Formats: sequence, structure tokens, C-alpha cells
Amino acid sequence: MIINEALLDDLTAQAKASPRLRMNYDLRNSAEDNSQRMLNALEPGTIMPIHRHLASSETVVLLRGKICWHFYDDAGNETESVMLDANGDIRCINVEKDRWHSLECLESGSVLLECKNGRYEPLREEEVLKV
Repeated sequence: MIINEALLDDLTAQAKASPRLRMNYDLRNSAEDNSQRMLNALEPGTIMPIHRHLASSETVVLLRGKICWHFYDDAGNETESVMLDANGDIRCINVEKDRWHSLECLESGSVLLECKNGRYEPLREEEVLKV
């Protein structure tokens, strides 16, 4: 598979049409593939709850656009933020396992490549911070 502008444009159009203002594209070879690899197209205004991954770290590469990544303590206080800019200095981040995080999409057409260990499972209650 080739990831090109046409694919990113199509995914962005789907994100714009989605009530959640985001759309992902599964890059695994099959449902039995024991990893999580996906493209995630995001639009400004998408809501990403503060969450963590208890089973894996998460590596994220910004392919285009601009995103602000936010980190939190257990009480929901922001402890750090990192600006990812596809045309800037920081385009990739590795989020440690069990670290509370969220993001804010700052530019229309933003697309991330996300990778985690293990099969996809929806976030469990203990992985979403209630603030």
C-alpha cells in the first residue's frame, strides 16, 4: 500500500463529513494482525477525551497539519503540551504507557500515523479520565 496525498485527501473528506470530525484508516494486514497501525484524520473541533493506554506506549507521526498534544496528571491538571507541526521541527512523539494524554487539532487536514502494541480494544473505563 502507498500512502499518498490522494489517500490523505479522501480520509480528510471523510473526517469533515463525520459528526466526530475524525476518521481512521486501518493499516493492518488483517484483523488477526497483533498490532495497531492506523491513519487518523482529524479536523478542528474534534473531541478527544483525556485517556491513557495501560497495555502499550503509543508512537505518533504527524503526516500533515498541526496538532497540540496535551499531558495530564491523575487529577486532570495539564502538566505539559507539545506542538506537532508537519512543517516544523517536531513531527513525532512517543507517549509512554499509562500516561494521561489528549490532543487538540489546530489545522484542517491534519493526519496522524498511530502505532501501538497489541490488538485493538476500545478504551476501558479506567483508561478514560473523568474530569
